[in-house]
Amino acid sequence: MGIVKRMRAPTPKFFRVLRTIGIALATAGGTLLATPVSLPALLLTIAGYATVAGSVLTAVSQATVVNETDE
Repeated sequence: MGIVKRMRAPTPKFFRVLRTIGIALATAGGTLLATPVSLPALLLTIAGYATVAGSVLTAVSQATVVNETDE
């Protein structure tokens, strides 16, 4: 299965929920990183990790598809 076909295939409900959580996590981390005020270094480090983790979670969840042959 090619990457384009995989991305267009239906995603199981559990992974749709994980995708939504990943989007929220990446958005929250990106928002903290982009704030114009000075934040503690620990908070910025956590925000960076949250952005990366959310992005990876979203990409992996989107690439998961329902296997039609098993149903």
